[in-house]
Amino acid sequence: MSKPLKQIHLAAHFPGVNNTTVWSDPEAGSHIEFGSFAHFARTAERAKFDFLFLAEGLRLREQGGKIYDLDVVGRPDTFTVLSALAAVTTHLGLTGTINSTFNEPYEVARQFATLDHLSGGRAAWNVVTSWDAFTGENFRRGGFLPQEERYSRAKEFLSTAHELFDSWPGDALAADPATGAFLRDARAGAFAHHGRHFDIEGRFNVPRGPQGRPVIFQAGDSDEGREFAASDADAIFSRYSTLREGQEFYTDVKGRLGRYGRTPDELLILPAATFVLGDTDEEARETAREVRRRQVSGATAIKHLEFVWNRDLSGYDPDGPLPEIDPDPGEHTVARGRAQVRMYRDPLAVAREWRERARANGWSIRDLVIETGNRQAFIGSPATVATALDAFVQADAADGFILVPHLTPGGLDHFADTVVPLLQERGVFRTEYTGPTLRDHLGLAHPDTVRTARRVAS
Repeated sequence: MSKPLKQIHLAAHFPGVNNTTVWSDPEAGSHIEFGSFAHFARTAERAKFDFLFLAEGLRLREQGGKIYDLDVVGRPDTFTVLSALAAVTTHLGLTGTINSTFNEPYEVARQFATLDHLSGGRAAWNVVTSWDAFTGENFRRGGFLPQEERYSRAKEFLSTAHELFDSWPGDALAADPATGAFLRDARAGAFAHHGRHFDIEGRFNVPRGPQGRPVIFQAGDSDEGREFAASDADAIFSRYSTLREGQEFYTDVKGRLGRYGRTPDELLILPAATFVLGDTDEEARETAREVRRRQVSGATAIKHLEFVWNRDLSGYDPDGPLPEIDPDPGEHTVARGRAQVRMYRDPLAVAREWRERARANGWSIRDLVIETGNRQAFIGSPATVATALDAFVQADAADGFILVPHLTPGGLDHFADTVVPLLQERGVFRTEYTGPTLRDHLGLAHPDTVRTARRVAS
């Protein structure tokens, strides 16, 4: 007997301040005006996507002591944008990246509990940690924590937030059937947490939201990050672009759930993915080549190389060969606040590998950055892309994808109009929303239901 088809989860990443965006395209719009966010969200909801995702930047990034060119537009506050989007959407989940290193549990829990109420149960939190002292200079705490300390604080931060979410019993404000008056529960909002990172107690002032708790996302790929996701997250982002790598990550992370009393369906694995569509596969491939050349200008290629070399390479020709000089493995001072910096933990090894690949393929600096910078990309006609998306999910390399278009705000429109109907025809993607909350969209049980089932089982 063949196994039933898996349902594909689709989400949309607002393509804000990053190298994915093609800023020079005539159809490109604002990355800060609310109209752009609203158009993008409404398209995702029209296509019956699970959620919209917002990343977060806590400081303007710098390169060579100057503001990085993509950051000149700024980046608005996550909660403000998501709260506004709650008013112009009805079903779409609203996922925000909020840092656990520089914030406090009470404040973040209160904001997410409020968003869950405002949206009718559509809030989700991507829990991240900060990794550099440069970002920390914007905050009172300052500095940064070693990796193991970041995850230690993040785990206690999340568990403390859960205590706050759970501090209101489900019937804390139940109505008296005889009088219609609300019955106040003396337990409502009471909490006390005394731990290594947080020592707080009092009363939480936002009642339990429709989802009980917001959906929790996690993005770490290290062993600590995978373990954190297996123990506490509802979904984890994946950065793996090939079928084999995706399957290995999928098997590894899902295999960790049992030690926490969890089943494989309690954690979704969602890679970020770019896409380029055309009337034919060849047209799409030609468009994709042009998009990549526009995403990676000569100046961008040099800046990307500086992430690894940790040197000023502005004198090098982006259409020439890679530098013969080795990277500076010391403290990173050229690119600051850039997430890519932490991806290259052994810059000398990366430089050797890149030189070998460039020599073997005759690549210039710009060619190399284009070839090594690709994420999982789905390129082709709508039918080709629908088939590839479905195959990746059915092969247990992912549970779905967070799509990152290269245009803001209309880059999702063509996908919604052409690829989504084909997935619906295959029977692997919803034609209508079946519930009001994000947990409904993702097939995740309400936390109270999960806790009850575990108590019964034990």
